[in-house]
Amino acid sequence: MRKLSYRTCNLIGRFVRDRRANAAVEFAVIVPLMLTMFFGTVEFSSGVAVNRKVTLVARNMSDLVSQSSSVSDTDITNFTTTGKAIMTPYDSTPLKATVSELYIDPATLTAKVKWSKGSSPRATDSTVSIPSALKIGGTYLIYSEVSYNYVPAVGYVMVKSGIKLSDFTFTRPRQSLCVLYSQTVCPT
Repeated sequence: MRKLSYRTCNLIGRFVRDRRANAAVEFAVIVPLMLTMFFGTVEFSSGVAVNRKVTLVARNMSDLVSQSSSVSDTDITNFTTTGKAIMTPYDSTPLKATVSELYIDPATLTAKVKWSKGSSPRATDSTVSIPSALKIGGTYLIYSEVSYNYVPAVGYVMVKSGIKLSDFTFTRPRQSLCVLYSQTVCPT
């Protein structure tokens, strides 16, 4: 019995002192952690890049409309196509963009939709919440809203439905009091 105990202790001692497989064990422990960190960094960077592009699309749509004195369906389609081009090299299919013109009522300082075009147009005369700094009665604003459903290439296991990114921006018309869409005068 003593021999068996001595042999067992000797075997365990040799096993503990044996350093031949240290590198393989360390590699097996570290690689999954390192790969997770690497792909997480890549996906996070891509998400930040897509979010930045969503902001650029919102600003671009609002800016293009505000530079016009009137717009048509063809113009809105062209502006949307420009927005989709901004999303390159990412897929532009999940991009949703809407442009609206808001009129700020001088009496109540509420912003009401005069016209709206895009993926999810707003109802005419519906109210939109705007920052107090933009509440100047009797003026118009161009309001663009953009949303994008970003599905990570590697992180789809955690977020199968994707991450909804969105942004909006306001600009004032530059060429005239308002931007006309199928009207002959600026509506009030």
